[in-house]
Amino acid sequence: MLNRLIRPQASLRAVSPLSQKPVSALPRFQSRGLHRVPILTQEAYFKKHGIPELLSPEAYDFSWTQYQTFLVDKLNLLTQDTVDADAKPGDLLAKYSRRAEMASVFNHASMAHNNHFFFNCLSPARTQIPDRFARDITDTCSSVESLKLDFLATANAMFGPGFVWLAKNLEREGLMHIFCTYNAGSPYPTAHARRQSVDMATHNAETALGNQYAGSMGVHSANQKKLAPGALDVQPILCVNTWEHVWMMDYGIAGKAEYLERWWDRINWEVVCDNYNAVGSTKPVRTGGRWNRGLGMS
Repeated sequence: MLNRLIRPQASLRAVSPLSQKPVSALPRFQSRGLHRVPILTQEAYFKKHGIPELLSPEAYDFSWTQYQTFLVDKLNLLTQDTVDADAKPGDLLAKYSRRAEMASVFNHASMAHNNHFFFNCLSPARTQIPDRFARDITDTCSSVESLKLDFLATANAMFGPGFVWLAKNLEREGLMHIFCTYNAGSPYPTAHARRQSVDMATHNAETALGNQYAGSMGVHSANQKKLAPGALDVQPILCVNTWEHVWMMDYGIAGKAEYLERWWDRINWEVVCDNYNAVGSTKPVRTGGRWNRGLGMS
């Protein structure tokens, strides 16, 4: 009985509306909108097989193909016939991170960016961490196993949806950080007003958080510097998506820990290492089979 409660039976998933491809609830603006769903490096394989031992083909289709399409369609709807129509999600999330009236554009752009970052760092099979990168991890995290334990513990402790990030410190070479963003919060320093390392619904501008302007919006955010007080100048190199729609179809309500453990074994460490080496240099960051620079990744 316990197993049936923890992991939904395949027969039940087969008739679940979540496992079926719904017609998009939003009108399609692909003919006019300039935002597109990016092509993943392993997309052809993932479409057919899912991500073996991590996501079934149905869960992959739901959390990447359908969900990313929803985000892109909505972003096209929000930006069509504006100066933002051809701006990349990474540029939009930085542009509107402090403007409360543009929260919808920020949320959809940031979520599209974060979801792409997550899926682009996945592999259909276990990969090895390059030796040089493994040494850097050991220098800053004691060991690869320590990094894994801290990362998964942080993700398991999150109450609610979001992302957990591994980021490189741009001021101290080799130093890495683990931190959370909630909902569609962004990890980038240029969007620090919406980083959401805590639940902003329970904090205000007077709350002592290190960032003395946390929760401030509109004209009040004009008092903020480029980096918030106590903020670190970091760039992300890896993330895991903890939104329930990614893992609940395959793992059930109580399956988050198993999902995270399996995710660790499907990290594409070559992509993560490329991200690590590219950060802080003029070398473009590899995303989705093509090369982009900095925040403008799709």
